[in-house]
Amino acid sequence: MGTSLPGDSNFVGRGSTAARRMTRTNASIGVSVEQIQADLKVRGQARFGADEHLSDALWCAFVRSPVPHARIRSIDTSRAHAASGVHVVLTGRDLPSRRWGRRLQDVPVLAVDRVRFIGEKVVAIAAESRAAAEAAAALVDIEYEELTAVFDPEAALRGDVLLHEPDANYEDAPSSWGVQPNVQSWVTLSHGDVEGGMAAADRIVEHEFRLAAVHQGYIEPHAYLVGVDAAGGVQIFAPNKMPKRSQELLAPLFDLPVEAVDFNPTFIGGDFGGKGSLMDAPAVIALAQRARRPVKYVATYAEDLAAANPRHSGLIRIKSGLDADGRILARQAQVVWDAGAYGGFKPTPTVSVGGHQLVGSYHILNYRIDVASVYTNSVPRGHARAPGSPQCYFASESHMDLLAEAMGMDPVAFRLLNAERSKSDPSVIDSQQREVVQRAVTASEWAKPRAQWRGRGIAVGNHGVGVGFATIRLALGTDGFVSVETGLPDTGTGALTVLRQVVAETLGIELSRVRVRTLSTSNSPADSGAGGSRVTHVHGQAAFGAARALLAELSRRGLSIGAVPQPISAEFTYEAARGSASATGYIAQVAEVSVDADTGQVVVDRLTTAHEVGTIINPQMHQGQIEGGIIQGLGFALMEDLHLVDGRVTASHLGEYKLPTCADVPPLVTELVDSQDGPGPFAAKAIGESSNILTAAAVANAIANACGARITNLPITSEKVFTALHNHDGDGPTE
Repeated sequence: MGTSLPGDSNFVGRGSTAARRMTRTNASIGVSVEQIQADLKVRGQARFGADEHLSDALWCAFVRSPVPHARIRSIDTSRAHAASGVHVVLTGRDLPSRRWGRRLQDVPVLAVDRVRFIGEKVVAIAAESRAAAEAAAALVDIEYEELTAVFDPEAALRGDVLLHEPDANYEDAPSSWGVQPNVQSWVTLSHGDVEGGMAAADRIVEHEFRLAAVHQGYIEPHAYLVGVDAAGGVQIFAPNKMPKRSQELLAPLFDLPVEAVDFNPTFIGGDFGGKGSLMDAPAVIALAQRARRPVKYVATYAEDLAAANPRHSGLIRIKSGLDADGRILARQAQVVWDAGAYGGFKPTPTVSVGGHQLVGSYHILNYRIDVASVYTNSVPRGHARAPGSPQCYFASESHMDLLAEAMGMDPVAFRLLNAERSKSDPSVIDSQQREVVQRAVTASEWAKPRAQWRGRGIAVGNHGVGVGFATIRLALGTDGFVSVETGLPDTGTGALTVLRQVVAETLGIELSRVRVRTLSTSNSPADSGAGGSRVTHVHGQAAFGAARALLAELSRRGLSIGAVPQPISAEFTYEAARGSASATGYIAQVAEVSVDADTGQVVVDRLTTAHEVGTIINPQMHQGQIEGGIIQGLGFALMEDLHLVDGRVTASHLGEYKLPTCADVPPLVTELVDSQDGPGPFAAKAIGESSNILTAAAVANAIANACGARITNLPITSEKVFTALHNHDGDGPTE
């Protein structure tokens, strides 16, 4: 059994092949080398979005809607125009009637006729200083005619109030847009004969689960600096993890050729899915174009919490039919996501990726999962680490424990029974999944007797490897150093360090001879950006291919890598389309908790996680991703809640929005199970998203095991546990 603390490189669990990899590879793969950006960050020399500056820059401030749903009757900006230091005041009427979005283009740059959530931008101001811009914003007079607001996604589906016109004709809208009132998208995932499976079942059990909206929890708020040249070209500095995609979206919005928008990615102070959207960039660009001067904007925490792109809240209903032995014959589920006022903050209009997790890694032959993303008058939702999966796994793995209880079975045995998947021999289970579960069970001392008010809970799942495209360029200089050029920003995970290690390993040279640079979009090659568990796979394979291409060119010329008379370059493009990366990784997590009988307070005493992994390129960074994800999962389980009241986010800064701290982190135990089917370089797999998807379910199951309180709505607060202990109806399951 292996234990670790954050940053401890001696984490490898007993029986793990990671240690053996470290001894059989050279000095580049399997070694915990320092992150490329670490030194600059520690010395305070890293330049984040708010640190960038252009001479003569103005400051931006916004006037945001104070109401969730209203018609804009009039806007009087005369006093703001006349205020000291003000250069530009813009309303939606001053801009072309176009909308933007990462895919579904339904977001106005500034609201025109109607506001749809508290915090929506209505007026943009550029002034000589931040104080002057904010003072001018306070002088704008807006008359609103308030409309009925809808905050419940199920109520929105009834269509009493339409938040977007049925004939809006938004670009890149999915075919299911508007098929029912206020629907952004509706996806159905199905297999087999659900009705037949339910009819054959000896028992049918149904439960409902509710999820709160959750902020990604990055420390750095959104920030933008925009300059405009004499020819109309735009230069942008921002902490954005998909600069190439942002460049492609911004150019047509302003009638510019793509090459006229140069997106310069800065250091990123935390992402977790939140730094992929354009956010405030279009409005800042519009100000800079009108002012013909650079314009800078740095969001306050209040603005970032109220108007950014948090994780989806919503509800999930699951119904399963079982035979007398406990096998699940059929499953039917409905997900209703509260998607907020707009869908353009997401890279896809759907969050259907989460729907598959309601089947999970079990062999359920008959299922139907309906996933609806629904407009409401609240902050537009975006993507957070493993979009949809933490929510759906909380529901499905809590449901699995309740099914085991209904059948009088051990939770582990029930899960293994329903993971049997061989057509020729139904007693066979995927060996990797069985090993992952058994390693987690053993390391967590699952069978050890527990004290009163202490409990253990398990959750089991799987997570795939992401896809996308990337081109990596290499340039070998006469000094023997290799420059790696990419359009990929490092979100803090160490992605650039991984590229460095892959190139050094493939070329057979020391790490110190490999330098990595992230280029601006005007110079960088094609790149789908960071996210979706794809970077090690996609960018790693591009780096691997570029290194092999460089070796081939050296061989063709009869040269060695340390002695070239002139610089030699090579590049390689790697593309993995959706559905092409079949590799998955199994995960099992076990939580051990204590519950205070008098107050309902929950303390997590230990968390054990077992992962199916491929070749580990950098063990310390790999373990950091596991432990960081678990800590985020703890926050999702026990404390994090954006807490909207009538559409208003109540937290005004991160001190009011509860995030886990070091004091909340229990001892963490990691077990690694080897697999060599990873699609990344050297058979590497993804790890960044998989560690946070099961934690909430494992904790909820442990609480129920400790005290009998079954909480089905997140977060699991002491108040909810106390109520459940003293009120058997509480949040308990229905059957």
